[in-house]
Amino acid sequence: MITEKDKEFMREAIRLSMNSVQTGGGPFGAVIVKDGRIIAGTSNSVTLDNDPTAHAEVNCIRKACKALGTFDLSGCDIYTSCEPCPMCLGAIYWAHLDRIFYANNRKDAAEIDFDDDFIYEEIAKPLDGRKTPVIPILRNEALAVFTAWKEKADKIEY
Repeated sequence: MITEKDKEFMREAIRLSMNSVQTGGGPFGAVIVKDGRIIAGTSNSVTLDNDPTAHAEVNCIRKACKALGTFDLSGCDIYTSCEPCPMCLGAIYWAHLDRIFYANNRKDAAEIDFDDDFIYEEIAKPLDGRKTPVIPILRNEALAVFTAWKEKADKIEY
C-alpha cells in the first residue's frame, strides 16, 4: 500500500532530479528513508563528476551508508525518480534495502535516450557471446586470494 508519506518521499526524489537537470546533472534523483525520515538524498552526477557510476541511486547509497556508518541498509527504503538500471539494481540488492519505489519506468527513460535494455540482454548471454569481450586469465593465481578470504577467521562478511 502506498501512503502519503511514500508520495512525499517520492516527490523529494523527483525534486532532486529536476534540480539536477537545472544544474547540469542527469535527470534522476533518489532518497533513502529509515524509520520515516530521509537519511540521504542525491541526484545523478555522472557528467558533473566524470564518473559513469555516479547514478542517483549509487550516490544515495554511498551517502546513506556514510550517514549511518554501515554498509548494510536493511530497514531502509529507496525512492528513485526512475526504475533503477541494472547497475543500480545490483547496488540496491548489495546494500540490502528493503523496498524500491520508482516513478518513471525504464521505457520512459529509453524515450529520452537512457536505454538500458541492451545491458539486460548482455547479462543473459553466455560470456563468449557478449558485445564486449570477456576474457578469463590467471584464475588459479586469483583463487589463492579467495582461499585466503575463506580461511580468514576475523573477516567481516557482507
